Amino acid sequence: HRALGLAARDGAARLTPDPGRTLVAMSGGVDSAAAAQLALDSGDHVLAVTLELWSDPGTDGERSCCSPQAVTGARALAHGMGIPHLTLDLRDEFRTAVVDDFLAGYAAGVTPNPCVRCNGLVRFDSMLALAGRLGAARLATGHYARIARDAEGPLVRAGVDAAKDQSYVLARLTGAELERLRFPLGELEKPRVRELAAEAGLPVADKRESQDLCFLAGTDTRDFMRRHGSSKVHRGAVPSFDAGGLQRGAVPPFDGIRAVPPFDAIPASGDIVDRDGRLLGRHSGHHGFTVGQRRGIGVSAAEPLYVLSKDARRNRVVVGPRAALATRRVGLSPVHMHRAGSAVQAVRLRYGAPAIPCTFAEVDAGAHESLVLELDRDVRGAAPGQTACLTRGDLVVGWGTIAGG
Repeated sequence: HRALGLAARDGAARLTPDPGRTLVAMSGGVDSAAAAQLALDSGDHVLAVTLELWSDPGTDGERSCCSPQAVTGARALAHGMGIPHLTLDLRDEFRTAVVDDFLAGYAAGVTPNPCVRCNGLVRFDSMLALAGRLGAARLATGHYARIARDAEGPLVRAGVDAAKDQSYVLARLTGAELERLRFPLGELEKPRVRELAAEAGLPVADKRESQDLCFLAGTDTRDFMRRHGSSKVHRGAVPSFDAGGLQRGAVPPFDGIRAVPPFDAIPASGDIVDRDGRLLGRHSGHHGFTVGQRRGIGVSAAEPLYVLSKDARRNRVVVGPRAALATRRVGLSPVHMHRAGSAVQAVRLRYGAPAIPCTFAEVDAGAHESLVLELDRDVRGAAPGQTACLTRGDLVVGWGTIAGG
């Protein structure tokens, strides 16, 4: 355990590589515990790591997978399974790469996707680096996804359990990362995972799942933004977007940094207007609305109203009939292709959404500043800031952010 601690802390004391050693990401829930049990059952020498990403007395630590309480529970679970356990403190990295971006996105009038960003920029990078220092041949997680190969290498593939499939939130993972990853639950359905955990005598077999973002964990989004809104103004231009994700104005910087007023500088209330600019009502902050939203707008009308767009500069929300949300063109910026654009057959515009057939640009694999999707049918409420997961069958071949979020 002392050698593990030294290797985890600074990397100076790297352990000898062992092809039978597996590092398992353990959150304290049934999925990660089942993944660890399957690794044990296969004869691997298993180590466990839990990420401490967020600590906030204003949230419910029991409902968060990355709080100090979660770390304590995961450690006890790992030790009960006879698995050495390590904790990786990534609170600073998580705040910078995920929470600050989440706050900046809402201030700029978009709806960010922090889970995709966390997986792509914080979690997997750090755990794979730790696996290398510990001499582990692979990192296993409890995600419901698979890894498939084509002639160019590995790609994320949808999990067998369509209701639990998490390939969307893993869209940013690269081929080099996938070479060292394992998703042992990808071929299983959730009820069977719980059965396996119960058969192994794991105390979390019936543990409930959290449906919250890990750093919200039972708190209200607006309250979270009031408590944690940054006073720092980010560089670049504040964009304005329509319901199709096509920007009205300059393309934001490719690195995704947005210029946003600090949260305490955003007016507490603003106008709700129709498409012609007529005043219909007032709101308590544009960051409380999402493109496509119907409920909670607070304006009475002869027909149901939906959020069509948000204007961060003027702190106003534009609403209109559902038909006005329809679009067949969705702008993306930035975009990263795991395969050439010719591989794209369909797109998923939010987590849990069905794939929509589309036409995509003939571009090479790699990074692109901005591209436009042409959909085969109308969609309503493509929300700026959300991830567009580009697919070929059940394979993830690229991703982009709607309207430069």
